[in-house]
Amino acid sequence: MLKLEQITKTYQTGKSNLVALKSVDFDVNPGDFVVIRGPSGSGKSTLLNILGLLDEPTQGQVYLRGERISYEDYDELATLRSRAISFVFQAFNLNPVLTLEENVMVPLMIRTDLSRAEKNSRVAEWVEKTGLTAHKHHKPDELSGGQRQRVAIARAMVSKPDLVIADEPTANLDSETTKKILSLMKTLNEENKTAFVFATHDPILDSYSKSTWTMRDGILQKTI
Repeated sequence: MLKLEQITKTYQTGKSNLVALKSVDFDVNPGDFVVIRGPSGSGKSTLLNILGLLDEPTQGQVYLRGERISYEDYDELATLRSRAISFVFQAFNLNPVLTLEENVMVPLMIRTDLSRAEKNSRVAEWVEKTGLTAHKHHKPDELSGGQRQRVAIARAMVSKPDLVIADEPTANLDSETTKKILSLMKTLNEENKTAFVFATHDPILDSYSKSTWTMRDGILQKTI
């Protein structure tokens, strides 16, 4: 579904270059449930950004469903992302002026292929599945950290993506909610072949993952 081929990413820092990724090869297939581990600064976030078509590699190619990604038309790229890939960010990235319900709706706003009724139905479904119905009219600053994380998860799932990319998705959740959310993701993974790629330090993911990778100094290696 998604293929990274010899990906290198270099950032200019003053007069020197920082190589965040070094010749990374990585495939994501339907039904994958992947955990990526590694210390801070190892390149995990850069890898997730390139997997999610948010960042352009310095060298190498990215393929989505066999088609090479071009970074010249950002509107086209945004459309590709909206229909295939969703994100759960560690920092939530919620709009502070929108209600919980409206934040979950955001990924569907540019979807011209869906009716208003379908959009509303999906939002209501995922607000309920993440246990947030009683708070649907609240704004982010009226929610706890765990509730905001659940909003971010509902927002990621509402578009029925082929791939979900998650950066420390359980960091702000209590153990009971973590198990509930991961079980929900696992069901989608098994029934719909939705692929998940997690960057996490949480050991609970080990019992859910199908493969584990380690990122260190910009180099990605398969562990399990």
